[in-house]
Amino acid sequence: MSKRLPVWAQMIPMPTEAFVSLVQTYESANLEGIWAPQIFGAPFGTLAAAATVTKSLKLGTGIALAFVRSPLDTACSAIDLDLISNGRAVLGLGSSAQSQIEGSFGSTYGKPLAHMREIVGMIRQIVAKGHTGELGKLEGEYHNLDLSHFRLVAPPLRSSIPIVLPALFEKACTQAAEIADGLLGHPLWTTNWIRNEVLRFVKAGLDKSGRQRSDFNLNIEIFCAISNDRREAIEDARPNVAFYTQNPQYLRYFEAIGLGKEAAAIQEAFARNDFAAMNAACTDEMVEAIVVIGDIDEVRARVFERTADADAFTPVTPHFGISHEKMAVYTQRIAEAFYG
Repeated sequence: MSKRLPVWAQMIPMPTEAFVSLVQTYESANLEGIWAPQIFGAPFGTLAAAATVTKSLKLGTGIALAFVRSPLDTACSAIDLDLISNGRAVLGLGSSAQSQIEGSFGSTYGKPLAHMREIVGMIRQIVAKGHTGELGKLEGEYHNLDLSHFRLVAPPLRSSIPIVLPALFEKACTQAAEIADGLLGHPLWTTNWIRNEVLRFVKAGLDKSGRQRSDFNLNIEIFCAISNDRREAIEDARPNVAFYTQNPQYLRYFEAIGLGKEAAAIQEAFARNDFAAMNAACTDEMVEAIVVIGDIDEVRARVFERTADADAFTPVTPHFGISHEKMAVYTQRIAEAFYG
């Protein structure tokens, strides 16, 4: 690899002392930014807290669930975060699974690509013109906002806040490259999928928007389990891969990469709430196709291979099904491999 790529980390809510120490460690290690995922609560609070104790880290919602709140709420939250952080906000928006959006949140899922396009367009308008009083009515298939009497109390710090969309499949990759400023690559992506499929999807989207590859940021999220004990690392990573596979919407992806039989078995086991069967169906081959496993030198080499055409990357430890203590060990090894 001829260049050193910017590195991002993932940040979740935690008690104050530990939170401040970790986020300041990321900044002192010269990371480019942190992503705060929406696990249950919205990620804006986590990032606002990080903004007050850092000066240079970019602060990305990675991801905020786009369909569970009004575009006005999301836009205003991004504007506030950008102001608090002095222009460091990155708005990552995702559709998530239909079962989660409709079931857990009681919101409308609809056609996710059309829904996301509508939301991104409305957010861009609100950020750019929310202080002018000229928005009027923003009408779409999923959202109808009457902003005739709406006005922000002050102009936003920036008239355009970067929007990043995650993707697994072709159409979502292409749409991200067409309407967004960046793409957060799915940690389920394999090296061959990125090289043979993702890059052409991105090019198709950029061609639609008339932009160049240099106008777009591709940040690839990668599960990494660094260990001299390969068997232990595979066993530690297995529940995480099984957990991320349980979404029926992902079956088509696994079929495309030659792991459809395994994924179908995992999803059938998940439907029965049989977590032991999920792990049993997740083969070593499946784990190692997705998670980069090995000693520090091997993981570095394989991560650099996977990110050869990326603009940044986010190494994350497999986090489902292992103890906090073991997760901390893997996180420290990621720091030794990629930070600083």
